[in-house]
Amino acid sequence: MSKLKYRNEIKYLISDNEVQIIRRQLESFMSIDENAKNGIYTISSLYFDDYFDNAYYDVDDGLDLKNKYRIRIYDHQDDMIRLECKHKKNAMTAKRSCILTKEAAEILCQGNYLRWISSQPQVLKELTYKMMTEAYKPAVIVEYERIPFVYKLGNVRITLDTNIVSSTNTKDFLNGFGFRRPVLPLGKHLLEVKYDEFLPDFIYACLRDMNLEQISFSKYYLCRKYNVNGGFFL
Repeated sequence: MSKLKYRNEIKYLISDNEVQIIRRQLESFMSIDENAKNGIYTISSLYFDDYFDNAYYDVDDGLDLKNKYRIRIYDHQDDMIRLECKHKKNAMTAKRSCILTKEAAEILCQGNYLRWISSQPQVLKELTYKMMTEAYKPAVIVEYERIPFVYKLGNVRITLDTNIVSSTNTKDFLNGFGFRRPVLPLGKHLLEVKYDEFLPDFIYACLRDMNLEQISFSKYYLCRKYNVNGGFFL
């Protein structure tokens, strides 16, 4: 596996009003991601975990090193399906991915692993091995609407993630999966800031002037918390 390139990642919990204020400010000096139709798209991710829920408890225990496997689609379309492994090291993240066919994704959504083929992408080989040896299985669906801004200098990406919901109907991930459970209090959303080596001064100043409080936040953890612990999300 080639050396991973980690990026800085900062997160803030924001209100409805702050979403609108931040969006107006960012529009003045950042570009909307070209993949976002009308400036927004829906992200749906199916996360996997092992028999002992170690991916969940790694977050709960505050471990510095975390890896999570997920299948991701956009705007509920199945023409571009990705299998991803997200690596987290302290406050930095990296990601590896490969394209899945719809047929392969459907097999994985059912909790079945694919036949081992030497030509498979590395990330798919890893998930296959984990499903065979560690009882990895689909655990939860995480979905939200994202307003994505990009800035070339520093490879900055700022996203406003609204209406975060979850579902345990994992077998129907590619078919809409039905009931969705909100996971944040009404009117609360997530601001994420990702960048490489540096964050341009004017972007830093914009965030500082908003007087936002930085938080540690995992969508996957929050979406699974109710089901694992049998309690409320927050």
